[in-house]
Amino acid sequence: MASSESTLPPPSSPPTSTTSTALIPLLLASKRSLSSINHVWRANELCTSTRTALEKAATSTARTSFLKKGIDAQCELLQEVSGRLSTGVEQGRAELREVVAQLDVADARLKKTLKKLRSTVVEAKLRPDGEERSLLDFVDEGGLETLKAGIQGDFTEAEQEFAEIGQSNFNFYGEVDAVRKQLQYGVEWSSLVDGEKTTRASGGKGLQAPISDILHEMEDHAREMAVNLESLVSHFDLCVTAIKHTEGGGDAALKIAGDLPEGVDIGQDAGSAPLEPMSDAQRVEMMRVLEEDAGQVDDVVMEIRDHSGEIEALYERVEAHTTQFEKEHAYTIAAFKLLEEIGRKLPRHIMQSKGFLVHWAEEKALIEERLEELGGLREFYDTFLTGYDNLLIEIGRRKAHELKMEKIALEAKARLEKLYDDDLEARETFKTEFGDFLPGDIWPGLTAGPLQFDVSPIDIHAVRVPDISKSVIHAAIKRVHGDK
Repeated sequence: MASSESTLPPPSSPPTSTTSTALIPLLLASKRSLSSINHVWRANELCTSTRTALEKAATSTARTSFLKKGIDAQCELLQEVSGRLSTGVEQGRAELREVVAQLDVADARLKKTLKKLRSTVVEAKLRPDGEERSLLDFVDEGGLETLKAGIQGDFTEAEQEFAEIGQSNFNFYGEVDAVRKQLQYGVEWSSLVDGEKTTRASGGKGLQAPISDILHEMEDHAREMAVNLESLVSHFDLCVTAIKHTEGGGDAALKIAGDLPEGVDIGQDAGSAPLEPMSDAQRVEMMRVLEEDAGQVDDVVMEIRDHSGEIEALYERVEAHTTQFEKEHAYTIAAFKLLEEIGRKLPRHIMQSKGFLVHWAEEKALIEERLEELGGLREFYDTFLTGYDNLLIEIGRRKAHELKMEKIALEAKARLEKLYDDDLEARETFKTEFGDFLPGDIWPGLTAGPLQFDVSPIDIHAVRVPDISKSVIHAAIKRVHGDK
């Protein structure tokens, strides 16, 4: 607004409009403009609230930052514990996979051996009853299946226990991760407010920066509003002064200025204050300023309202930031409560994991013992196969010796019979030549026949060696000794 001290050349004669009737509308308009003080009071209230919010933000962010650092440190420690426990379980899993691989190899070898036993039919000449049987018929498959079922049961139980402890470790890690996600939710939620990304400096100072910046901006608007309100007050005061210098204007000024907005105390003594003398030139200049300022009142009021609207908008951002701090603090407290719950579960979880590893070591030793037993059975069955082949070879050897003995026995029998016949013939010749000349009682054996011998098996019930095909025996020899 124009200054009342402007030096303009006075008109040749006083203006005719300098009457109370002409000035009252200006005074009324000026009085209405003073209601803008409510916007100023509101701006002051919002600035005060913003300062309070800034102080609370400083305290809240400091506490939240301290708590977050502690939670992060505990989470790192818990994740390290979880990682070590998981490593122990994974080593156990690797051992289980290795044992399973050993079982697969042992089982494949055993099946191969059993297949050979099943395909090896016992020679018919070895079975007097004529029943066709394979070597597998001589194996106690029931005991074998019981052993395999026991091993499989051990594996199934171990795999189930590994699944349970693995799920337990996964859940534990997930609970720790949930704590950090809880903190992260607060960070993500508060990092964007009304499209404005906040800057996070260490120690939480970055969280306060938006409010402090907003407060400075609000205070700038408030100062502009105060300056504008001061100009409106000055204009009103000038209007009161001008009316007081008109005829009967004092009563009108007192009546109009007597009901001003709260906080505006100017013009209250308009009817009683003594008037200072004013020259015509001063009066003309005062009227010029009044008329010039009167055209700017509405613009000044609008500017105050604009500043007030800006402050209201800025305060909405302050409220958003305040909600942000409260939300982030709530997320942090929730994360801390989750961490407390994990802390209560930690000893039990550690004991469970360690107990499992001890149990697995015992279970592994039992499985390995049974695997050795399974491997021993396979070796026994392999030896059974080799023993059967050697039996065939032994039967061939025995048959060959039996045939040799029979041949020798037959040759000896033939020679004995010939000796007997020769002796009998010689005795008859002697008897013919000298029998009539010798008394019969000279020797009891004079007329006796020769001693007769017989060659025969001692045990006529002994088992005879079966006659097995030479091709079968040669095949057995090849399986036992190779191509040598």
